[in-house]
Amino acid sequence: MIFIHEFGCDIRQWETQVRYFSRAYRCVTYNARGYPPSDVPEDAALYGWEFSVDDIAAVMRDLSIERAHFVGLSMGAYAALQFGLRHPEKVSAIVAASVGSGSPPSQRDAWLKETSVLSRIFIEHGMRGMAERMGRGPARIQLKYKDRKSWQEFVERLRQHSPRGMSNTMARCQALRPSLYDLRDVLSKMAIPVLLAVGDEDVPCLEANLMLKSSLPNAGLWICPNTGHAINLEEPAAFNAHVENFLSAVERGSWRRAYPGTSSRLDPNVRWPARQDESADHTNQIQANAAVHHSAHL
Repeated sequence: MIFIHEFGCDIRQWETQVRYFSRAYRCVTYNARGYPPSDVPEDAALYGWEFSVDDIAAVMRDLSIERAHFVGLSMGAYAALQFGLRHPEKVSAIVAASVGSGSPPSQRDAWLKETSVLSRIFIEHGMRGMAERMGRGPARIQLKYKDRKSWQEFVERLRQHSPRGMSNTMARCQALRPSLYDLRDVLSKMAIPVLLAVGDEDVPCLEANLMLKSSLPNAGLWICPNTGHAINLEEPAAFNAHVENFLSAVERGSWRRAYPGTSSRLDPNVRWPARQDESADHTNQIQANAAVHHSAHL
């Protein structure tokens, strides 16, 4: 199993999952480029979703892994889906958790504006100034009220991140990645088993996950109640159970692709409705994700 972390965390976000799944699987985690002790390139051109895909391949090559299950959250989930599109022979299953921030057309303009602003703020204010602000976001605060210690650890880990790495990741990987909505045609041809997992209070990702469920022919969708963006930290037992059940079904060959006479695909001519409270200059709260690098920390 290869675990790919989100923008707002690093390999430490997977501690509960690695402890659990290492009983049955070889578990691999690594820090993205821009996240020490992995390299933090000064050149922003060395960041982007394409590098995320290449770095996954490099990790697999260096560890002599031919094929693996992937578990990614947020930007890590985006990277896993992109990797699956380009290297399907290397992927046996994908858990894509909390994926889709900034992808819906209704969020796109606000996402591009806010990623631009935040990439500058990380440099100007540093991580100590940004960590608690990020931890108190509307899809992050749930963790504080469920598990205050885990929330404090999340914020403290954020303070340790590189402002340069976070800024470059935001400016190049977050802002420039294609919207998942632009990938619907190619995603509709991807046969890899996928478990989509999203919290019902992770508003920026809910719409995108419904779209992905309708587009991916071999996907199931789990919506976790009263849960925000960091679904694996907020509800670790439920997350582990759903992932385990999914992987067991995949390995048994019983994960559904489609039942005869049924389809989860939506009419392509039907437009996804915009939220009623939306305006042209409305700025949505950002939910950030991550990139990856070849000098991975295992």
